[in-house]
Amino acid sequence: MSDIRTTVREQYGAMARAGVPGKAGRCGDPATSGCCAPAADPDALAGAIGYDAADLARILPEGANLGLSCGNPGAIAALQPGEVVLDLGSGAGFDAFLCGPKVGPTGRVIGVDMTADMLARARTNLAGYTARTGLANVEFRLGEIEHLPIPDASIDVVISNCVLNLSPDKAQVWREIGRVLKPGGRVAISDMILLQSLPPGVQQAVENWVGCIAGAPLAHDVREWMRAAGLSRIALTPKPAYVATLTAGGDPLYQQVQAGLPAGQNPGDFITSMDLSARKAAACAPATGCC
Repeated sequence: MSDIRTTVREQYGAMARAGVPGKAGRCGDPATSGCCAPAADPDALAGAIGYDAADLARILPEGANLGLSCGNPGAIAALQPGEVVLDLGSGAGFDAFLCGPKVGPTGRVIGVDMTADMLARARTNLAGYTARTGLANVEFRLGEIEHLPIPDASIDVVISNCVLNLSPDKAQVWREIGRVLKPGGRVAISDMILLQSLPPGVQQAVENWVGCIAGAPLAHDVREWMRAAGLSRIALTPKPAYVATLTAGGDPLYQQVQAGLPAGQNPGDFITSMDLSARKAAACAPATGCC
């Protein structure tokens, strides 16, 4: 597990230091692969997966969007003013900054990332975010998503974008999510999930890639981890357009997967971007009869 974590930290650190999307950590490069996204045009990717271009231009400081998204967790979070949001694997601050105006000056967004270079880049971007929005409600903390630097029952909403698949201990991540959520708190996560196991030859071919396919779990396992963490009202919603777009666009990793599949099958039969939502049970008083 420590080897996986070290490799992920090094490669995402390279992306942060590069400062130019597509120059380091691009999905098509096994030596520096991150989550599988065509980072050469991060704004186009963001538009393709549902981000509003006006919001990106109005809110995001330059350099916050590295093109590493596989979904749009903020769109399913239904954020309200005053809420406390936790962004797991916050990177350069992309989703954290976009959530900030939604929770407003009485709310708070906390980003957690284990990569010091990403954390430094996100903190550098804070001044640009405040200049654009007038808000100072976003902060970033160094930490692993398996061991969050967050108190128990202190978070209203946990979000994450194409990060949980990188963890070497995903069940522990879900236990931590359950721990930090307030009673009644909710989850809004976008991640890469396997619909069925990859054929052995394909799995072996992608194991050298630090990214979304190499670490993607089966949907059944994710559902069980969520339940074990005390979450209910679980919904797993596939978003097949993401993989279809990368496959059609000639992404090198997806080309490699396609080459190893039997005739008539394609990567989208096995892997998908997926929205994950759930709630932690609300607290109740015994006198009300709800317990």
